[in-house]
Amino acid sequence: MSENSQFINLLDLNDHPVSWWNKLLELGHIIKKYPQNYAKACEGKIMGTLFYEPSTRTQMSFQTAMLRLGGTIIGFDNPATSSVAKGENIKDTTKIVSGYADIMVMRHPVEGSVKAAALTAECPVINAGDGGHLHPTQTLTDLFTLKEEKGTLENLTIGFCGDLKNGRTVHSLIKAMSCYKGSRFVLISTKELKIPNYIRDMLTASGIPFKEVTSLDDAIENLDVLYMTRIQRERFGSEEEYNAQKGCYILDREKMKKAREDMIVLHPLPRVDEIAVEVDSDKRAMYFEQAKYGMYIRMALILTILRGDGEAPRLIKGRERRHFTCSNPACITHREKYLPHLFEGSGDILICEYCDNRTLI
Repeated sequence: MSENSQFINLLDLNDHPVSWWNKLLELGHIIKKYPQNYAKACEGKIMGTLFYEPSTRTQMSFQTAMLRLGGTIIGFDNPATSSVAKGENIKDTTKIVSGYADIMVMRHPVEGSVKAAALTAECPVINAGDGGHLHPTQTLTDLFTLKEEKGTLENLTIGFCGDLKNGRTVHSLIKAMSCYKGSRFVLISTKELKIPNYIRDMLTASGIPFKEVTSLDDAIENLDVLYMTRIQRERFGSEEEYNAQKGCYILDREKMKKAREDMIVLHPLPRVDEIAVEVDSDKRAMYFEQAKYGMYIRMALILTILRGDGEAPRLIKGRERRHFTCSNPACITHREKYLPHLFEGSGDILICEYCDNRTLI
């Protein structure tokens, strides 16, 4: 399996320099202000959308973004209606669809799956969420929302609350905001739902200030931004495990009274019960506006990638190690057996290029 490195893919936002992110944010701002100027920017272009798991905002905002740019869409939003239901692997599905399309957007429940697809795709690939790993376009949405609403991406104290273990939006945004000066993080979760070790290790190695706490009430008064997340039923092995965690954190009017007047509340949505409906009318509740911002930044992303603006990052940074297996059971390499075992690093620790999991030799 050879590497297709000629395309500008978006698999992990950190594959690209911060200067590239900032250009996307600037373009998104211009598109938001003058959308009529971009109505035919992608005329004649086709986007393939492969959604292997349910989505409302991500899928529809991508589709709307392409339509507003004058392009068209093919794909599926339910693998049961495609040849995936017959046992077709990721390589074959994405190889075919990428041959029909000019750009491909993929969401999949298994970690590292979109990277696996990009290795042989015949068009640029955008990661719309791969299991509990990453969700870079939600991160762009979050960055765009913060920039539009706070006016800056520097010197912000951000609280993340809820499922920090499986929350790919949390992982992606922590990694991104770590690149901006003065970022500080307050990680609010139960001990069972703490951030993965690779995120904690990254923060520690970079000297980024962070603390892990269990009480939302105690943390909220010191935050510039509160990023709420739901406890994700689909990421638990059993109903019992899920029931033990759900309802641990609920943002309501009483808690909002303790927060700063200029704090904003974000949420990638969908919510279940972690934000009371009564909070919706609070001027600091920005999650519905955040979802709308996602359309504009995805318009900027599609346009930038199709124009080929930027440098194509290397897909494979390490090397194949056939005799080693990723220790993460949720990694795509355990499901798609044909994939090469790709790792970065040396010594006693190898880092899986698909899911970022650290494997001890």
